[in-house]
Amino acid sequence: MDLQSLNDVAIQQAGIVKRKKTRPRIGVFGVGYFKYWGQFDGLLDDMLKKQSIFIEKIEALDSVEIIDFGLVDDVTKAYEMVPKLNAANLDLIFCDMLTYATSSTFGVIIKSIDVPIVLVALQPDKAMDYSRASTYLQLYNDDICSLPEFAGVAVRMGKKVPQVIIGTLYDDPAADAEIETYCRIAAVLHDLKTAKIGHIGHPIEAMLDMHSDSTMLTAHFGAHIVQCEAHEIVTQYHQATEEEIDVVKERILAFFDTPDPVSDPISEKLRDSDLHIAAQAAVALEKFVKLKKLDGLAYYYDGPDNSDTRVVMSNLIVGNSLLQGAGFPMCGESDLKTCIAMLIMERLGIGGSFAEFHPVDFKEDFVLVGHDGPHNIAIAEGQPVLRSLKKYHGKPGFGAGVEFKIKEGPITMLSISSTYEGKMKFVIAEGESIAGPIPPTGNTNTRGFFKPDVRTFLKRWISEGPTHHFALGIGHHAETIQKIADYLKIESVIIQG
Repeated sequence: MDLQSLNDVAIQQAGIVKRKKTRPRIGVFGVGYFKYWGQFDGLLDDMLKKQSIFIEKIEALDSVEIIDFGLVDDVTKAYEMVPKLNAANLDLIFCDMLTYATSSTFGVIIKSIDVPIVLVALQPDKAMDYSRASTYLQLYNDDICSLPEFAGVAVRMGKKVPQVIIGTLYDDPAADAEIETYCRIAAVLHDLKTAKIGHIGHPIEAMLDMHSDSTMLTAHFGAHIVQCEAHEIVTQYHQATEEEIDVVKERILAFFDTPDPVSDPISEKLRDSDLHIAAQAAVALEKFVKLKKLDGLAYYYDGPDNSDTRVVMSNLIVGNSLLQGAGFPMCGESDLKTCIAMLIMERLGIGGSFAEFHPVDFKEDFVLVGHDGPHNIAIAEGQPVLRSLKKYHGKPGFGAGVEFKIKEGPITMLSISSTYEGKMKFVIAEGESIAGPIPPTGNTNTRGFFKPDVRTFLKRWISEGPTHHFALGIGHHAETIQKIADYLKIESVIIQG
């Protein structure tokens, strides 16, 4: 069993049900030219067959809800389709370029629809047999012919040129991968529109880069920010039974390693008292999330010395890490923008852990990337560690801390910042997670390698004005995340290596 499967099993054993996979609503319509059907017997049937094969490709992904709008082959049908598309509550639309089609079949649609449209040109033959070629076979394979015309009319309608997939209908892994990517983008767009993100407290110590306007987050992303109170979790904490707590304690110990301390004097082997508090807080947190029907949470709350509020709110780390692995982004220091960045990555299926930059290793040319607090254990490299910390540096309280590094290999970072004008901005970069020791501090840390070298990369990253926090995911997905920014009409930049 691979690590991801082990993590999923452990999360389920911890009493947390992994969230149901998002099923975005995707519309499909084909385009063609009505004059061809009377001229070439059988061509229309072949076009409809091509469209059905394309739809079967999407259905094979088993992760979307498809609405087939049929074939548009003249301007009247285009006008008739607009209200149907608008009424379908779609997250993304594929326009299947079946053969040449006049742009009148597309102009009013691109003008009237705000949902992202992707033009798909998948010709059935990898190449025509020129010795047997005919006008029929040319039209059968004329999928790309209208792409320039459709792009030009989009611009004339005041819209951006749609994204394009070009390839073959059969045996084309690259095209199939692009289709799957757009389906994952649709899942992100769907959940951003419907997400309920809990918010408790305020950004730690007035970190000015993290402050955000909840109304503007709804305006830019669609997500609703649910203003919650710390006492709602504390109440659930007091109501947790010893039986519930013991079950979670056992399963936490089965999932996390609890090694002896190494070099950090503020860390200790996990204390029984810290384990008990962490398990009780995890029981409370899960009940709170279910009760409030939240898709994520950004929190920071202090409370008086030795109060139940401080104990509970400073010991959500383990429960939050389990919830993150189950698909619910949990963000410390009350950073709502980074919580949304983590949600984007989670719905893309690439993780999304809470991170910032730590010390640079100038000898080996990398920077440590990580943070204290909760993290996405679903993308951990090896078995995550729990340590008791005598203090949470820079924050009140003490208790269990989660320590691990994310999977080795390609990584992607997303920082969501806001500009002087109050608009959002995506700062995106790709790098590599490389093998090697990390500080045994009860925090996450990953050795991040970035091109062309760590000094140059950090200067380029900083020059774009990011927040100091960002979401850290596995794989290289900068271009995909930038497409999401484009669809949201948000400024974005990819830091070039």
